[in-house]
Amino acid sequence: MKRAIFPGSFDPLTLGHYDIIKRSVTLFDEIVVAIGINADKKYMFSLEERKQFIEDAFKDHKKVKVVTYEGLTIDFCKEIDAQFILRGLRNPADFEFEKAIAHTNRKLSKIETVFLLTASNTSYISSSIVRDVIRNNGDYTKLVPDSVRVK
Repeated sequence: MKRAIFPGSFDPLTLGHYDIIKRSVTLFDEIVVAIGINADKKYMFSLEERKQFIEDAFKDHKKVKVVTYEGLTIDFCKEIDAQFILRGLRNPADFEFEKAIAHTNRKLSKIETVFLLTASNTSYISSSIVRDVIRNNGDYTKLVPDSVRVK
């Protein structure tokens, strides 16, 4: 079974994340959306909310699982027998950052990183932009799947 994890904080899930996950289900037998837990980071949405956003967005996709994890991504990959790490790239800066992580992960393990380019119509969207729109009472609904709703 070809299993890939798509790690991130997903604070919140964006249309860019959604697009990468949706397109990747044709490449792998299972996509594990892995929400990393970082006690030092302040999140806008709780872990439970972020998990629910993703589960609701992919409720009809049997190949997509949503989990949480702590620690190194490669250790979690080994724990769940994932052979691939999936990452989305929006721009050259993303590539340079992700390339360094991929090289490090490859040095420490045999896990391959697979990069997918974001769709051109979502390449400008980031979780931090979405959070800023929400904080300033803007219309964030054009940037996220329907499952993401602010209370």
